[in-house]
Parts: sequence; C-alpha cells; structure tokens
Amino acid sequence: MVRLAGIQRQCIAMSTAVQIPSSLRSYCQGAAELRVSAPTVRAALEQLEQRHPALYRSICDETGAVRTHVNLFVNDSFLRDRDGLDTALDAGDILTIMPAVSGG
Repeated sequence: MVRLAGIQRQCIAMSTAVQIPSSLRSYCQGAAELRVSAPTVRAALEQLEQRHPALYRSICDETGAVRTHVNLFVNDSFLRDRDGLDTALDAGDILTIMPAVSGG
C-alpha cells in the first residue's frame, strides 16, 4: 500500500500486453490480449507456456525457439532486430505475435 495525501492506494504491478492474432485466439479462450509480468520476451513466453500450453506450442517449437512462420514484435521493433528472446520488457510494452502470411 502507498499512502498519498492521507489516502491509501494499492500498488498495481505493471505488466506487458501480449497481443494475440485472431488465428491463435482459440488456444487462449478467445482472448485478444493477455497480460504477463516478465523481464524478457523469453520469460513472457514461459508464462504463456504455463497458462496456455497450446498457444505456446503454436509460437515456439519443442526446443523453445520461435517457429519460423511466427514473427514477434516488442512495440514497433522486430524481435530479430533486437536481442531476440532476451529482449528486455518494460512495464507498458506491447508484445505482438504475428504469424507470417503466405499464399500461392
């Protein structure tokens, strides 16, 4: 609890929003967005693995690597242009999961 001007207010842990594309929402009870409190993308994915294993398996392979047809972004930055799965997450960041689109 934090006391501000004589009023007690409960501290709320800041978290990262994980945006779920419509094609993967069936793996997390239809949620368009999930919240995680994690210091890195890897830790965020580990939380998803615990809470929504089928969603995690759609994002990562059996070795824990991001599947080749899945792109991850932190805010507007492509994960591969940053520190990969070790990219740091700050409170308020948005982790976007974007499956690659292909056609023929």
